[in-house]
Amino acid sequence: MSQSQYEAIVIGAGPGGYPAGIKLAQLGVKTLVIEKESYGGVCLNWGCIPSKALIAASGLLERIKSAEAMGISVSDLTLDVAKMQDWKDGIVKKLTGGVRSLLRGNGADVLLGEARLVAKNRVEVRTSEGETKTFEASKAIVIATGASVIQIPGLETDGETVITAREAVSLREKPEHMVVVGGGVIGLELGMVYMNLGTKITVVELTDRLLPGVDADLVRVIEKTLRKGGARVLKSTKASDCVVKDGKATLKLTSESGEEETIEADKVLVAVGFKPNSAGLGLEEIGVKLDERGHILKNERLETSVPGIYAIGDVSGAPYLAHKATYEGEICAEVIAGKAAAVDYRVMPSAIFTEPEIATAGISEEQAKAEGRNVKIGKFPFSVSGRAMAVNATDGFVKTIIDADDHLVLGVAIVGPSASDLISEASLAIEMGAFAEDVALTVHPHPTLGEGVMESFKHAMGEAIHLMNRK
Repeated sequence: MSQSQYEAIVIGAGPGGYPAGIKLAQLGVKTLVIEKESYGGVCLNWGCIPSKALIAASGLLERIKSAEAMGISVSDLTLDVAKMQDWKDGIVKKLTGGVRSLLRGNGADVLLGEARLVAKNRVEVRTSEGETKTFEASKAIVIATGASVIQIPGLETDGETVITAREAVSLREKPEHMVVVGGGVIGLELGMVYMNLGTKITVVELTDRLLPGVDADLVRVIEKTLRKGGARVLKSTKASDCVVKDGKATLKLTSESGEEETIEADKVLVAVGFKPNSAGLGLEEIGVKLDERGHILKNERLETSVPGIYAIGDVSGAPYLAHKATYEGEICAEVIAGKAAAVDYRVMPSAIFTEPEIATAGISEEQAKAEGRNVKIGKFPFSVSGRAMAVNATDGFVKTIIDADDHLVLGVAIVGPSASDLISEASLAIEMGAFAEDVALTVHPHPTLGEGVMESFKHAMGEAIHLMNRK
C-alpha cells in the first residue's frame, strides 16, 4: 500500500469533476482526479453527447424524408444504424480523450479506480490494476460522483431486451417496437430518436402528463409531434410484470381506471429517473450529512457538513444538469483556492432535445403566479416567423414571462427549432437583471429565429409588430 500527498482530491471525472480538477490545477492547487469508470462521466460516454449525436442523425433523416415540400426528392434512402453508432462512438472517443489531455495538460494528476473516504482528508483507492493506494488531501476533497439510473421492481433491466439509456444509445439495429417506460426527458429524447428511425414507439407514463414539471404549453407541442410520428402515448398508466422470452419482452400495463392490457416489444427502455451515487463512499461514517434521497447536503460555497469536504453535481441534488455540475465545479475550485466565491442559482437554464426542442430559463408562468406576482405573458409562434418557414420548422413558440409592474424579465420558455441555442439570450437577460425593454429594443438580425425572442418581449408589452397584440 502506497501513500501520496495532494492539496485537493476530486472523486469523479464527469462534467462536474473534471472542470473542478482543471480549474484547481489552473489556480495552482496540486490536484488528483480519480475516476471509477470513464473520463467524462455519464454525460460524455452515454448521456448528453452520444444521445445528441443520435438525435441529430435521426432528425436529419426525418428532415430528408419531409424535404419533398421544398422540391427535394430523395430516392433509395438507406439507413445503416451500425454505421451511425460508429460515427457517434468516434465523437465520444475524441471528447473523452480530450478530457484526459486537458486535466494532464493543466497539471492535474489522474487515476482510474474506485475511491472511498477513510477519513475527512484521506481517500483509499482500488485502482483499475487491482492495487490499493491511499492518498491524503491537505485542503479539500471534492465529491463529484454523479447519479445512476433507478431500477424499479418488475422492470429489472438485463442490458439486452430491457434496457436503460446506457444501452439505448448503443443499439446496433433498429428495434421494430420499443416501449418507453417513463415520459420524462430521457425517455422522450431517445424514444423520438428511434421513432424517427422507423421504430414503433409506445410511451408509458405513470403521471397524467408527459415531461412532468415542464410548462404544459410546451409539452402539448411535443405530444403532438409524437402522435404525428405514430407513437402511442399512454398517460396515467403503470408498467409492470415484465417477462423476457426469446428476445421479446412482455409487460402488463394498468391504467388509472384499472384497465389492463399486455404488450410485447423488442426493447423496453426504462427511463424513470436517476439516484445519487453517494452509497459506498464512506460519507456517513465520517459525518457527511445526506438528505432522504441520498443527496449530499451542501451550502452556497458547496461545503458539506464536514469541513474540507465539498460536493458538486448530481450527487448533491437536482436539477440533474451537466452545465450545473460544471458551474459548481469551477466555483468549488475557486472556494478551495481561497477566492471569495459562491454559487448563484438565480438562473439555471435547461434544454430538452426532443423534436422540437424545449428550453427554459428563469421561472415559469405557473411559478410566477404561485409566488403572487402580477405577470404579463408574451408569445411569438414560429408559424409566423419567416426564418422558421424558410427552414420548414414552424412548430412551437417563444413564451416570455415579465413582471407586469416594472417589466423585469422573470422567465422565458421556448419550444421550437434551435430552442437550446436561443435560450442563452434569455439566461443572460435574467442574470443581468434586464427588463423587457432591454431585449425588445436590442436589434436582432433578420431573418433569424432569434427575432422571435425579441418579438415575444414586445408582445408581452403590447408592442409586437409582426403579431396582433392583446387588447
